[in-house]
Amino acid sequence: MQLIAGLGNPGEKYRDNPHNIGFRTLDQLMDALNLEGFQRRFNSEFFRTNENGKVTLMLKPETFMNRSGEAIAECARYFKIPPDKILVISDDLDLPAGKARLRDSGGHGGHNGLRSIMECLGTDKFLRARIGIGRPSTFDNGKQASVTKYVLGKMEETKAELCLQAMEKVVEMLVRFVRYSHFQSTSISIPGPEISTTG
Repeated sequence: MQLIAGLGNPGEKYRDNPHNIGFRTLDQLMDALNLEGFQRRFNSEFFRTNENGKVTLMLKPETFMNRSGEAIAECARYFKIPPDKILVISDDLDLPAGKARLRDSGGHGGHNGLRSIMECLGTDKFLRARIGIGRPSTFDNGKQASVTKYVLGKMEETKAELCLQAMEKVVEMLVRFVRYSHFQSTSISIPGPEISTTG
């Protein structure tokens, strides 16, 4: 049994925000597998599927981002899922839009959702798919726009399109994880203006 958790904030006003890429990617994965019908369990939207004899649980915590770990840990404990069978999908400020990285461990990089998961699981040894959203623009005076407003705001069209393409590539890999438990650390780059910087 394995668990895929997409991170985000519940509620319509957050739906298309950069910080909700985890939720959106999980929704795309459900579409790709022709699945529908989340239930309410573990303070989350919850779905269970069996592909090729492999049971995968899908979770969208409704505890808000900075308490995501509570729902994920509760579900993992209930089904006795070890951390190395938990895959977390999140946004990443330090990756430009159009990039994504799949890794089997790592730090939280300042991401409150990942920080919560690490605290609640007691380890950083869980799988993660990080999808780049880039950082907010710098103003003429050299100051950067508010990160909070940026991750909870509307993404500019060019970045949004690059993110969507990266999400689609991640979904292809997640389908393999669901069907075959196949996970490989790798990086994804979508050609575009946002990926010209180092990340």
